[in-house]
Amino acid sequence: MFQWSKKVVKSVTFNPGVADESLLALIESQLEKDPNKTFSDLCKEALWQALCVPESVRPSPPPTPQPVPTQGVELQISELQRQLADLEERFFAKESNRLEMMERHLTQLSQQVAQLAIMVHQTPAIQSPTPSTAVSEVVNHTVTTTYTATPPQGVDPVISRLSQYLDDF
Repeated sequence: MFQWSKKVVKSVTFNPGVADESLLALIESQLEKDPNKTFSDLCKEALWQALCVPESVRPSPPPTPQPVPTQGVELQISELQRQLADLEERFFAKESNRLEMMERHLTQLSQQVAQLAIMVHQTPAIQSPTPSTAVSEVVNHTVTTTYTATPPQGVDPVISRLSQYLDDF
């Protein structure tokens, strides 16, 4: 018996003639119809048929991958690109609006700080109170020192509200 190596390559010769040229043309058209098949696959199929081997004994051909319809995929890609562009547009519009609002708030705060500065310069300087005064008394030959604290000045509510904003910045 003839032993072959694992992969055997045989050649087919087509002679110049009407029969061989028509056979070659049929092979080329068949390969164009099914681009997943090779010349080797066609030769094997023809040999199986020529040798009258039943189909139940023949090895099953590998499954041919189904071509993916590119038009549907391209439509999906274009739709996703459109949706992405819409999302970007909405996002940038929203961020732009936020930026404008922040700029308005900063302008308002700047104006309020300027008004406070004007108010501070227009009002007469308030003397800073002394934090405490020491009073010494002599009682029964012992010296006792007591401190009287001056009440703290009230905090302006406008300044306290603005200090919160200034702390944030």
